[in-house]
Amino acid sequence: MSIQNKQIAVIAVDGPSGSGKGTICQLLAKELGWHLLDSGALYRLTALAARHHGVELDDVEALEVMAEHLDVQFKASDSGKAVQIILEGEEVTHAIRNERVGEDASVIAALGPVRRALLNRQRDFAQAPGLVADGRDMGTVVFPSAELKVYLDASAEERARRRYKQLISKEPGASLDDILNDIKARDARDMNRAIAPLKPAPDAVRLDTTQMTIDEVLQAVLDEARHRGLR
Repeated sequence: MSIQNKQIAVIAVDGPSGSGKGTICQLLAKELGWHLLDSGALYRLTALAARHHGVELDDVEALEVMAEHLDVQFKASDSGKAVQIILEGEEVTHAIRNERVGEDASVIAALGPVRRALLNRQRDFAQAPGLVADGRDMGTVVFPSAELKVYLDASAEERARRRYKQLISKEPGASLDDILNDIKARDARDMNRAIAPLKPAPDAVRLDTTQMTIDEVLQAVLDEARHRGLR
């Protein structure tokens, strides 16, 4: 497949953890009736598969093979409000969202051979009528010809508060300070890795969501999409 099928419209949304990418991308895909790619899920799935099979995170060759042959399915739920993720026949929608898997995924995402193994798989998600791609290098590496590139950001403190609110009901022992430290460490790793570091594409629309509501962010992106003839 070419770098990007010119006939398929793509909105690429990048940004650090907790910036609102996941929520905005789901809402965008629903509003537009487009396909959705959660690229971070692929790295989390590779990380979870590595744990299931006892593969160490420094065994790059084994991780590369695992990424190439990742047995994963994305299924719409009965309610239509979420995507069910199946890994090797097991439902792992919630399992891939815990903090340990997220940390492992960030480590794996810095490995060049693994990123290359997952690159074509990500591009294959570009299908009619269009794709909303959520990640950290969607606009810079995976879909450099995307019609609209968006970079969402927010202060580390605000992103930690958002994550804490998500976790506290499921993990009563969650610590806001620990989450903040994890986010800062993940930011440093993602932004300073040698391959495909997290950064805005030169032509990306940049939004600081620290003081913005979800509706405000969604409307801003939809306005940009409309301006470019994507609605």
